[in-house]
Amino acid sequence: MSNMHILISYDIPEDSRRTKIHKILKSYGQWMQYSVFECADLTETQYAKLRSRLNKLIKPEEDSILFFPLCVCCQRKIDRIGGEVPADRTIFFA
Repeated sequence: MSNMHILISYDIPEDSRRTKIHKILKSYGQWMQYSVFECADLTETQYAKLRSRLNKLIKPEEDSILFFPLCVCCQRKIDRIGGEVPADRTIFFA
C-alpha cells in the first residue's frame, strides 16, 4: 500500500494543549498555516501512531482535530496561492 498524504486542521482553545499538538504535528509534517499541517508520505503505522498521540492530548468536549486524507489524484489538484510550498519528498533515481 502506498503512503498516505493527510491534511490536518485543528481547533484547540487552550494554549498549552495547542502547543503540544503543534509540536507533535511538526514531527510528522509541515506547518502550512496557523492550525493546518500537511503530512506527506505517512505509513499506516505512522498515521495510527499520530492519531493515538493526538487523541491522548485533546479534550474531546473542547477540542477538535480534522484529518483529510488526500488521494494521489487530489494531491495533484492542490492549488496554492502564496505561502510556503511543501518540501518535495520525491526521490528520483537516474
